[in-house]
Amino acid sequence: MTEKRDNILDSALTLFAERGFDATTIPMIAKDANVGAGTIYRYFENKEVLVNTLFQYYVQVFTELLKKDFPEHHSIREQFHHLFQRMIRFTDEQEHALYFIKTHNAAYFLDDASREAFTDLWTILRDFLDEGKAENEIRDLPTLALIAIIFGGFLELHQLIRAGELERTEALMQGVENTCWDAVRHHP
Repeated sequence: MTEKRDNILDSALTLFAERGFDATTIPMIAKDANVGAGTIYRYFENKEVLVNTLFQYYVQVFTELLKKDFPEHHSIREQFHHLFQRMIRFTDEQEHALYFIKTHNAAYFLDDASREAFTDLWTILRDFLDEGKAENEIRDLPTLALIAIIFGGFLELHQLIRAGELERTEALMQGVENTCWDAVRHHP
C-alpha cells in the first residue's frame, strides 16, 4: 500500500470507530489523513467501499489472530485464555479496530464479502461457546448474551484505559479475564 492510502485507512478507522459511519464524511477523513478528498476517490470509489475495505481487513486480521495457535485439544478455560489474550493483543496493536468491528458488524452498508468475513469470525466464537456449553463448562445462555458479556465488558474497559481513567497493568488485565471467565463459566 502507499503511504497516502495507509493514512486514509488509518484516519477512516479512527473516525468510523469514534463517530460512526453516518457521522463521518469523506472531507473529514481527508482532513485527518492530510490528503485531498479527490485522493480518497482515487483509492476508493465511495465511502461504502472504504468502510467495507476496512471492515474486511480488520475482521480478517482478528480472525487469523484468534485462529493462530488455538489450543484446540486443551481445556475450555485454556481456550478462553487464548481468545481473551488475543483480544487484548489485537486491541493493543489496532487501537480502534475491535470497537469498529463491534459497532459496525450489522450495519446496512456492509457488502456480502464483509458479512462473510464477519461470519467466519463469528463462527470461531460461536463454536468455542457452543463447545463449552456442550461440555457443561460455559453457562447455558444464548451465545449472543455470552458474547455481549465478554466483549461488552472488555470494550468498556478498553475505553476507560484509553481515557486515562484506569491504568492498564498485567494484574488488571488478568483480573478482567478471570472476571469475564467467571461471568460465562458454568457454576455447578
